[in-house]
Amino acid sequence: MTEEQNQTITDTPHYLAKALMANGIRDMYGVVGIPVTDFARIAQGMGMRYIGMRHEADAVNAAAAEGFLNARPAVALTVSAPGFLNGLPALLEATVNGFPVIMIGGSSTRHIVDLNEGEYEGLDQMGYAKPFCKASLRIDRIEDIPLAVARAARIASCGRPGAVYLDLPDDTVAQMLSKDAAKANLWTPANPQPSMPPSRASVDAAMALLRQAKHPLMVIGKGAAIARAEKEIREFIGKTDIPFQPMSMAKGVVPDDDPHSTASCRSLALGNADVVLLVGARLNWMLSFGQGKPWNSQVRFIQIDIDPEEIDNARKIDVPMVGDIRSAMMMLNGALEERPFTASEEWLGLIRKAGAANKAKFAAKERSEQVPMSHFNALGAIAKVYDRHHEDLILANEGANSLDDCRNIIAMREPRRRLDCGTWGVMGCGTGYAIGAAVATGRKVLYIGGDSAFGFDGMEVETACRYRLPITFVVLNNGGIYRGDFENLGTDGDPSPLTLDYEAHYETMIEAFGGEGYYATTPEETEAMVERAVMSGRPSFVHVQLAKYAGRESGNIGSLNPKPVVGALAASEVTAHDYAQGARM
Repeated sequence: MTEEQNQTITDTPHYLAKALMANGIRDMYGVVGIPVTDFARIAQGMGMRYIGMRHEADAVNAAAAEGFLNARPAVALTVSAPGFLNGLPALLEATVNGFPVIMIGGSSTRHIVDLNEGEYEGLDQMGYAKPFCKASLRIDRIEDIPLAVARAARIASCGRPGAVYLDLPDDTVAQMLSKDAAKANLWTPANPQPSMPPSRASVDAAMALLRQAKHPLMVIGKGAAIARAEKEIREFIGKTDIPFQPMSMAKGVVPDDDPHSTASCRSLALGNADVVLLVGARLNWMLSFGQGKPWNSQVRFIQIDIDPEEIDNARKIDVPMVGDIRSAMMMLNGALEERPFTASEEWLGLIRKAGAANKAKFAAKERSEQVPMSHFNALGAIAKVYDRHHEDLILANEGANSLDDCRNIIAMREPRRRLDCGTWGVMGCGTGYAIGAAVATGRKVLYIGGDSAFGFDGMEVETACRYRLPITFVVLNNGGIYRGDFENLGTDGDPSPLTLDYEAHYETMIEAFGGEGYYATTPEETEAMVERAVMSGRPSFVHVQLAKYAGRESGNIGSLNPKPVVGALAASEVTAHDYAQGARM
């Protein structure tokens, strides 16, 4: 291109970067290669921050975490075909979780792919992506870039947030446009996240049902955290004294140490509640679909959700409130001003008494000096560090027992400070989430995972070191999937299908890339080393050695992993060690 053309012409990489930034998108996570290498370099040169990841799924997870934390989508960038396919599981996970993210996938020349002529990495990526996201779009012309980006940003953010895929064929990457036309075409959507208040009739019906309740309960889902409705929810609970049950990523919307929390007596709360107000929570497998053993057989539900298709999804909803959560809670608070009511002191007293008793029972396990450590006393030691620094720390958590027990032991006091395996309970998301959280917020991040979960995405410790991110990785090693003492039922001498390396030193991984590694075998060492790592503000790694027998098969959801009815595994494999650790069977 001549100097004169350089002054009057733009191309797809420059125009796409400009359109992304015009929509407030500044961060991009990816794995570069054909045909998007130059786009990543140009975007970085124009002011976007590019974080080069080690796997495409981790790139999408990092961008999705940023979307959750900052309420606007970030971008994940992949190469064609195999790289694109690597990102799809995380794309679907973001959609299921309600995290806004835009995945841009470079792809091969359309007319060759469409005739199946054997193009390099030829795949109909737009078609493959459709079931995995809210929308799948292809940019065939450079002049359509502003429209495509604006639509993607709006779709990812509006209603229930989620993922959008943008397909970028290599023949589009090569296109040019005059700068005058490019400037004229550039635009951004107005009000991409409009408020959507529920009907006044639904508010009145909800208040009428709540006033009738003897044992009302609010269940707070991560939709409330996504909606940034913590102020309105705290006001409502403060005015009504209604107890609340937080779902995992909703912890901190109302502080875990609030006296209205039922987190320590969930079974009692669900089993006795007669009217339940669902606030951004879905009646899926995590809540037993709103029926059966955990629930009062006569329970009635009020559901606040921005997605009308979520209503009556698993059972009858007595009062649907379709709208955004902040608007809905503001209207409920307004109705309280007109006609106040409070839950009975007897109901709240029952919750507090049961919660205190359960906390006391588990506190002894968390304070235990037992060595080798269990999940309980290891996480109890880490919780002391988190409690001291909770205002400055974000937690990324994955695993089975490492997830379940961490959720119960480490208290959240602020919203959107906990990222975990989410609606599907997917492993291999944690290090991507940790990186996205560090980049998006500038805060320190504490990653806690089991040795099995960490194995899915552990190479991202190199990414953390390369970008000098303030992440402390903590891996709880019991030498196996769920735990490390399962035996091979055969005679070939191989390890059990659940066995991993109990003698490993995972902390040496980060040392290879210039980070700080620590190895802890006692609660005292664990607390001291995690404290030192967090305070350093550097990429750090603490290997926490547990007992081989620490943990329960399938964590706390063993019912989803049915046992055989005959053979060696027909009898329960639960050992005395499980009961010593306080397994909830």
